Amino acid sequence: MSLRGKTAVVGAYEHPTRYAPHLTPHRIMAESARGALEDAGLAIADVDGLCTASMGPIGVIALANHLNLRPTYLDSTNLGGSSFVAHVAHASAAIAAGLCRVVLILYGSTAASDRLAVGTGGTGGFGDPPDAYETPYGPTVVGSYAMAAMRHMHEYGTTSRQLAEIAVTTRRHAALNPAAKFHDPITVEDVLASRVVSSPLHLLDCCMISDGGGALVVTSAERARDLRKAPAYVLGAAEGVVHTGVGRQDLLEVAAAQTGPKAMAMAGIGHRDVDLRMIYDSFTITVLLTLENLGFCPRGEGGAFVCGGRLAFDGPCPTNTDGGGLSSNHPGMRGIFLVIEAVKQLRGDAGARQVKKRDVALCHGTGGVISRRHSGATLILGRERG
Repeated sequence: MSLRGKTAVVGAYEHPTRYAPHLTPHRIMAESARGALEDAGLAIADVDGLCTASMGPIGVIALANHLNLRPTYLDSTNLGGSSFVAHVAHASAAIAAGLCRVVLILYGSTAASDRLAVGTGGTGGFGDPPDAYETPYGPTVVGSYAMAAMRHMHEYGTTSRQLAEIAVTTRRHAALNPAAKFHDPITVEDVLASRVVSSPLHLLDCCMISDGGGALVVTSAERARDLRKAPAYVLGAAEGVVHTGVGRQDLLEVAAAQTGPKAMAMAGIGHRDVDLRMIYDSFTITVLLTLENLGFCPRGEGGAFVCGGRLAFDGPCPTNTDGGGLSSNHPGMRGIFLVIEAVKQLRGDAGARQVKKRDVALCHGTGGVISRRHSGATLILGRERG
């Protein structure tokens, strides 16, 4: 089923907190729900669909109770960091099928307040059966991404300076975003001088850990025309997964290679039509590999592609214009913020970091661990229904 032009994101809200030990995830989500619904010009009584992730097996039910909702459509799909990008597609399909009319997508986390240092120690296992083959060797999340970075350097001559360019550009965007956690500018030399966390990745190659949350509202394209803000129409979407499986492992294969072409085909667009790229940036290498696998540059050429300010909001390939997980926020699963920033940019509401051409935005979320097993979700949004 094609989703092109059938639904739209009509409300978007990013919770301003980056560290708030006095808040709970439920309160962050409730406040975010209020903000997104106000943004859309809708009320809580209009909501009959609810999506969230990472709250346990009945978390979405407890959340409905907390918000006093009785939805006819529920989705607690957890794909890690790509969850909320996928939720937009799921909500769109549910609306198109007549299962509901207005879907609220919520995320809230107090990872920083809870002192949850994801990826910095331990075995890196998630309690899944394949972990039995990996846990004895003690992999960490950051170590697995470092392994992918090292492989890319070995095969293609990519350098730490090239990866650092991604962090520098992302910090420049964060400096233009009042909500971002970090605003002080950094240089390539600053990145290279920061301590090595897992070679070849330095501290400033890694995302932060913060509190935070946000909300999205999705409804039909017809209803979207009568609401408060300009809609961001859903044009295309796709999901995929990459894992080690049986046999040779390709450390540089990313699920974006599956999902990008499918989402763009559904949207009826090519790479040159994309004005903004919101790419999950758990680490700088994540951005480089995702851009390659999406097809914005040939495999192996990502190092050169990300240099020279190409990814800047005023450059030829604007990427992660809010400051990303590297410099704005990263509460644990960052996919919802990719969509929130894309909606702001398409509306022309991004302030000092606003891109000039803003017709089509691509969001790609990654969940799990690149180089081991991970999910990918690509979403195409546009100002026109297509």
